[in-house]
Parts: sequence; structure tokens; C-alpha cells
Amino acid sequence: MKSVCLNSVNVKFVVLTLLTAGLLGGEVSRAAEQGKTSSTSTPTAADWPAWRGAKGDGVADAEQSPPVTWSETKGVLWKTPVPGRGHGSPTVVGNHVYLAIAEVDQEVQSVLCLDRNTGAQVWQTEIHRGNFDSKGNAKSSHASSSVACDGERLFINFLNHDAIWTTALSRDGQILWQTKVADFVNHQGFGSSPILYGPLVLVSADSKGGAGRVAGLERTTGKVVWSNPRPKLPNYCSPMVVHAAGRDQVVMIGCKLVQGLDPLTGKVLWETPGATEECVTSTVTDGQHIYTTGGYPKNHVAAVKADGSGEVAWENNSRVYVPSMVIRDGYLYATLDAGVAVCWNAATGEEMWKQRIGGTFSGSIVLCNDLLFATDESGRTCVWKADPKQFEMIAENQLGTESYSTPSLCGNRIYHRAATQADGKRQEYVYCIGK
Repeated sequence: MKSVCLNSVNVKFVVLTLLTAGLLGGEVSRAAEQGKTSSTSTPTAADWPAWRGAKGDGVADAEQSPPVTWSETKGVLWKTPVPGRGHGSPTVVGNHVYLAIAEVDQEVQSVLCLDRNTGAQVWQTEIHRGNFDSKGNAKSSHASSSVACDGERLFINFLNHDAIWTTALSRDGQILWQTKVADFVNHQGFGSSPILYGPLVLVSADSKGGAGRVAGLERTTGKVVWSNPRPKLPNYCSPMVVHAAGRDQVVMIGCKLVQGLDPLTGKVLWETPGATEECVTSTVTDGQHIYTTGGYPKNHVAAVKADGSGEVAWENNSRVYVPSMVIRDGYLYATLDAGVAVCWNAATGEEMWKQRIGGTFSGSIVLCNDLLFATDESGRTCVWKADPKQFEMIAENQLGTESYSTPSLCGNRIYHRAATQADGKRQEYVYCIGK
């Protein structure tokens, strides 16, 4: 086991790998399905390399069949206790599972690496010690971002010492560089994840203090290639790359603004008022519209045309504040925070059906083939059909007693983060669920 600590470094990594967003996919090999890929291999379709998966849209590779039913005593291949508290999703590449963790009592933020097949700890690298901010929403954590992996490096964002920092590590846990993105005035916490595009890692730090930025950093060195100011408002979304209106765009929602940027230069392609002030969700697209959701100061789901016109095609007042949506075959699927599943026609906004499923949802939907997976805050994962004609619940599965994370589906398995509360003590776990 390895543990290293460094709070401010900028080490130039000498190999430049120009991976495009499309290279995060690939043909699934039998070895990858069994978790036997090289520890430095390019992520394949059998992996889950970043927040919301390889394409950032919450859609899992279709060439797999993950479990539909499970419990603490059924279908759990391994279960590993992890220290502290965090809400980021497991990142799965090659032989390993990566996770951001925060140990509040010691004020330590780390990245943890587990063996994909056994759950055994491989290494833990300390990124920051001390300087925790005590402010934040009761549902937030000091490790709410998900790790991104390009096959050679890992990237993670943390709020520490009143600023947002992006840190790059090697696959064996050595810190390569660390860059300060922006000063940060905490309102309800921080949860934006790093997003990979071409030679860059894209990061955002919206803050009511006026120093908010969205930026593109060089993957190999951490050098700031571009950095744009953001409105002086709190916001929580990640800078998602979508292909819409015939081009790749970084879309930022929230701060009373919807904005499309060139991923490589940061040039503003278009922007329009809207998307309310505070947004947590990550946007999706059908190629023509950018779908925005928010919950403060107003609830809304809206379809904004991505052609630069800024026109809002449709809007409703549903509260999809925290859980991100998915899109399939022209239909949007969502869980309202208050435990309601809903399906809309993506082009028109027509409600196809709405069904109360109970619970409160912070985790986002994941789509695999024609099934939708979503975990509520009690650790219950609901599985239902992605069918615009009717709602059909397939299964309800319980792990632990608390979860604010989104499951990762890859290689015919589900990697899930949940906690158990017993006798006043909280213990967090990573689960591997398989057949």
C-alpha cells in the first residue's frame, strides 16, 4: 500500500497523449470484461472512465448485461469499507477502481485505488491535509467529484483552502501536477467533476465570491490553456462536452445563463439567459437541444436550441435539481428529487407518463440498453424500463442505508458507493455487483 502527500506541485509529465473524447470508447475484449486489462491501457467500453461514463451522458455500453436484482446477500462479488465520506461515483479503468474520499476528522482529502476483481486496496494518495471549509449543505461532502482517467493519468477536483484545485496523478498514485483553478467562496459545497476532451482536462468553479472560472488545463502539465470568468453566483454543475448543432461544445448551465464554448479555446460560441441560478445536474443533448434543469430560485426543465439562437423550445416547472437525466430514442427520462420518475418527448416536452416511486434522489440515472438504474438517498436502487409508452418497475434493490452517489455500470458489473448507519456510526463501502 502506498500513501503520498503533496499540496502544491507542478511537475511536467513528458509524454503527450492526444486522446479525443471519442477514444474513450472502443471494442470490448474478453480480458476487459473480466477486469484483466493493463493498468495503463486506454479506457475501453468495459470501463467507466469519468463522471457519467465514457461519453458523459449517463449511458452505459450496450454490449453488456449487468445484474438487475441484488441485495446485501445476493449478487455482491465484493464489498470494501472505505474511510471517510464522499459522494463521487466510482471510476473503473483496467484493473482498478478509483474513488475520491475525505476524512473529516483528520481533514484529509485523498484518491483511493482498489483492485477491480477483489476490492483490495492498492494505494491511497493524500492530496490535501487541513484547511477544510465547515460551510456547506448537509447533503454535500468534501469529496463529491468523480475521478477522470485517460488511461495514463487520473484527475480530481477538490475544494480546499478557499480555492478549487485540480490534481493529476499517475496510475500508480504519484502526484504529477496540481493547479489552482480559482478562489472559491463556499455556499453549499462543491461537486464539479473534471471532464476530458482532446489534450485538455476541463474544470469549473462557480462561486458567489466573484472569482468563478471555467477552464481548460493541459493534461500533461496542468498549464492553463484557457480560462473564462463566470457570473458571481453559486452553482454546482460540471462542464459537459456535447455534440450539438454539428459541433462539439462545452455547455455550462446555471448562474442564470446557458453557455456554449469551444472546448479547445474557451471561445464563447453562444449564450442565452436562463437555466435559473443554481444547477447541479449535468446536461444532455439530442443533437439539436441542450436540456437544462434547476431548482433555485425556480424549478425548471427546459430545451434550449443549440444553434446559437438561444431560443427555448419548451419548458416546464418540474424540480429536477440534483439528479441528471438521460435521453434515449427521442425521449428524456428523469427522476424528480422528490421520488417521481417521468418521461418527456425530448422534441416537444410532452409528458408521456409520470410515476411516483418514493424516496429522495440525489444520484443520477444510468441507462443500460432499455433499463434505467437510479439510487435514492436511502441506498435503494430502482430499475425500470426506458419505455415512453408506460412505466414498468423491474426491481428495487437495497444496499446500505445511505447513498448520494451514482452507480457505475461496466463490464457486466455495477460499482456502487453506499454507507451504513448503525449505533450512531457511519461506515462507507464500495460494492461490486455481478452475476
